[in-house]
Amino acid sequence: MAAAMASASGSALCFTDASTSRALCFAPSPRRSITFGFVDKSLVNLDQRLRLSNLKTRASNATAVEKNGSAADSDKVPTPVVIIDQDSDPDATVVEVTFGDRLGALLDTMNALKNLGLNVVKANVYLDSSGKHNKFAITKADSGRKVEDPELLEAIRLTVINNLLEFHPESSSQLAMGAAFGVLPPTEPIDVDIATHISIEDDGPDRSLLFIETADRPGLLVELVKIISDISVAVESGEFDTEGLLAKVKFHVSYKNKALIKPLQQVLTNSMRYFLRRPSTDESSF
Repeated sequence: MAAAMASASGSALCFTDASTSRALCFAPSPRRSITFGFVDKSLVNLDQRLRLSNLKTRASNATAVEKNGSAADSDKVPTPVVIIDQDSDPDATVVEVTFGDRLGALLDTMNALKNLGLNVVKANVYLDSSGKHNKFAITKADSGRKVEDPELLEAIRLTVINNLLEFHPESSSQLAMGAAFGVLPPTEPIDVDIATHISIEDDGPDRSLLFIETADRPGLLVELVKIISDISVAVESGEFDTEGLLAKVKFHVSYKNKALIKPLQQVLTNSMRYFLRRPSTDESSF
């Protein structure tokens, strides 16, 4: 049975799959900072704010999931959705979590977010045809401002997902992170070549909208922002949605405070496509 552990070592956020002892880490780039909206804001030291708790899934819950697999199938496990929204509130980062009608008050999630140096300033719940939506407005505890550092945004996303895996182990087969850190891996992993779609359109004279849909994985938000900034394109704001096995991204981007011209749109699209769909080579083939 795999057990997930999360830890902050130095400046890296690491997750360990206990069944294989495989560690997955992502860390700030040593070359420069990457910001989400403010050009000169430096990265916050991860080891001072990422005090993630032990994310070992409870054995009793895991056993129940395995024994009651047929019941879970007949009950139709809903698709988990985690939304990180930088657009709808000018003063706070909005996090929305949906998992059918199975979510409670998510007090453990809010406490875990506080351990990242964050304040939950507003929280509300509403119901619609897709289930119960838990919505939080989050600010940084030290400044009272919204979160703009992509590494901290990714830490928020992983914290929410890991709480889902811990308290709702049946979500494991519905999430990409369930393959390494959950109880049950997805039954049908997504082919990244088929799942990846990229498009760019103008959003007025001063910025463009970049849309990305691809297979989800830990650290993806940070990696995407880095790839974009590597070609001198600024990420002003956006939304990052985790929908089951997929990541759906909408970024407002600009180049020197202007919308991206067609040649630069093509460069950005090609860079994204190469990064997300690049083939892996089996070393045994040499």
